[in-house]
Amino acid sequence: MKREEKIPNLVEVLPLGGFDHPLTYGAKQSLYPSLQVGSLVRIPLGARRVIGVVSSLEPEHIPPREKLRFISNLVQPEPVLSAELVNLAKWVSSYYASSLENTLGAMIPASVRDGMSAKTRRMIEVNLVSDEKINNLLARSPKQLEAYSKLKELRGKRVDAVEWEKNEGFSSVVIDGLVKKGLVKQSVAEVERTAYADQWSEGTDDTVDSLLELTNEQTRATKEIFEDLNSGKFHTRLLQGVTGSGKTEVYCQAMEKALASGGGVLFLVPEVALAPQTVDRLRARFGKHGEQVVVWHSHLSAGERLDAWRNLAQGKARIVVGARSAVFAPVMNLRLVVVDEEHEPAYKQEDAPRYHGRDVAVYRSYLNQAVCLLGSATPSLETARNVECEKYQKSVLSQRIDGRELPLVHLVDMRREALKQKVPPILSQQLVEALRQRYEDCEQSILFLNRRGFNTTLFCTDCGEVEQCRDCSIAMTYHRTDHFLHCHLCGYRKPAPQICGNCQSLEIRKKGHGTQRIEDVVESVMPKRARVVRVDADVMTKKNLFRQILRDFRQGEIDVLVGTQMIAKGLDFPRVTLVGVIDADLPLRMEDFRASERAFQILVQVAGRAGRGDRAGEVYVQTYAPHESCIQFSRRAELDAFLEEELSLRKELKYPPYRHLIRHVFRGRGEEKTRFYADQWRKKLDSSQVSGVEIKGPAATPLAKIKGYYRYHLFYLCSSVNHTLSQIQKIRSEFPIDKEIFDYLDVDAHQVS
Repeated sequence: MKREEKIPNLVEVLPLGGFDHPLTYGAKQSLYPSLQVGSLVRIPLGARRVIGVVSSLEPEHIPPREKLRFISNLVQPEPVLSAELVNLAKWVSSYYASSLENTLGAMIPASVRDGMSAKTRRMIEVNLVSDEKINNLLARSPKQLEAYSKLKELRGKRVDAVEWEKNEGFSSVVIDGLVKKGLVKQSVAEVERTAYADQWSEGTDDTVDSLLELTNEQTRATKEIFEDLNSGKFHTRLLQGVTGSGKTEVYCQAMEKALASGGGVLFLVPEVALAPQTVDRLRARFGKHGEQVVVWHSHLSAGERLDAWRNLAQGKARIVVGARSAVFAPVMNLRLVVVDEEHEPAYKQEDAPRYHGRDVAVYRSYLNQAVCLLGSATPSLETARNVECEKYQKSVLSQRIDGRELPLVHLVDMRREALKQKVPPILSQQLVEALRQRYEDCEQSILFLNRRGFNTTLFCTDCGEVEQCRDCSIAMTYHRTDHFLHCHLCGYRKPAPQICGNCQSLEIRKKGHGTQRIEDVVESVMPKRARVVRVDADVMTKKNLFRQILRDFRQGEIDVLVGTQMIAKGLDFPRVTLVGVIDADLPLRMEDFRASERAFQILVQVAGRAGRGDRAGEVYVQTYAPHESCIQFSRRAELDAFLEEELSLRKELKYPPYRHLIRHVFRGRGEEKTRFYADQWRKKLDSSQVSGVEIKGPAATPLAKIKGYYRYHLFYLCSSVNHTLSQIQKIRSEFPIDKEIFDYLDVDAHQVS
């Protein structure tokens, strides 16, 4: 009788090697007990060995025994993803039309995927023995005897070998000799790499713990959030609060409640630049209670990212703070997700997977039956619409804490200023006088401009030629610091020319102004002793420079801070009493139906940086379009009036939030070929009778060429993303396309450039 062959243990694995569907593998008996959903394993795939994530221990597909291949090994002892995060990955891939490989790649840090080990250090301690044995072993080794005597003085304390050797002047050879003779014991200790471990603490008393008594509005909001948390069910709540109304204190109250129930907390901020201040506040608040706050964003070193992941995955830390990618952090028993400044476009990822951090946070909260708290002074129209439809609840903080008044906003009509001078001024006379007065009063000022660089363009006054990037359809920006022209899309740079490349004229002029130019102009109109510092993406190239600038500004060592969007939101400087907005209507010139919304949000947010301390604040808004409704509404932070008007317009046009917007981009090296395939695709759609979708395009994108690729796009306006994607992807599978043409879908698109 033939012996019955035992069926091996089978598991389902999602490979990270070019496949977009799970495969079934066998697991050896010795390995199978260690496998869990979310385990990172190494598997054979064709002739290669790649890594993959275990997605199920009960695979649906059972391959023939002769074709079954086996898992090679386990990469990490802890699962890299929980079962909940595996489900989240599947949803993100489905909703945002992204491959599972791209999604999993975004969720699992590279240091974890690569099997990077924890950083360790060599520790030593003395092994106490009799004097007779010491004399026998060290009689002819005076250096070892000296080292042993010094270690003996530490009374058995374990010390870092490298550091001790350096401080005491001994070589590692001496210590190795003592180890071999059994007089010194050595061991290995892990070194934890903590991001912002040296972050400053000044200011935490008055920004975190001074609110011993909540305002009535804070009390009401906190009570409502506590009820959400106590229910143990999924809730999404908008915390709508004017700038300076104490939203952070409400966040902290909610966090304390979630932690007290044994839960974990995820705190999202829109910009990496905002992470240090938030981490500092939360460490000051929760560190004294033994809670570890870890940081999670793309600017961390590989080691910092690995240690943050390990602390969360092992349950050592329950609070994580980070930018949009932190929405995938492995927080255990997640009970609360805070999305600060939920309206910010920075939450939308522009590369695959093209997810929106806020919306993924809401869905992850749903998977965990947790509470998602969205905070903003100027909520997005999508969130406002969800509140209107009662999908989200709302709590309101309409007053600043301690009765502080909102800053007084002055609109400066730059058309009139231009009539006074031959050359249109960069700073109005009113703003210059206000800057000087604030300096005399020992107060601080912020100037905001949504543009980098010294001048926008270099152009020839004889032939009108503008210096363009060789690979992008955009004018290059002149930077004073290196006298180079930079492309802010692809990074290409070249020396600023002295003559026109088109007509060889010497009449090369600079046109427009950026933060570097503003910095120069401010320095020229302020007293020589005044310190003016610029903050934009160019200063972010040095890891700690931005943090140092904010520290100096907080301590009063900087008088005027000139910056871009990174200083427009979230930062809290009590000494700032003046904010100047240069070229306030710049967002309105963009080819984007969200332009008015973004202009309103930016103006309200940047104005909110003024008057957050004991002194009243003022804001000067320089604009060539003072009568635009969004600018008028922002003047008094009239949110409800703005939302009513803008939602009415969007409803009439059937634009988001009343329908979803899916952007379909075609790109290729050849302009004609790219346009041809975009046109052919539209014809294919028209002949396929796609239902429930309004199609616009194709057309060249506003920036028709980026990094050497020409681009054309179409827009799909629809009520159901899933229904639309199923139709589009079915048709796409039947559409022949040249291998040199690439296309992708961007669901709930925000950038249309």
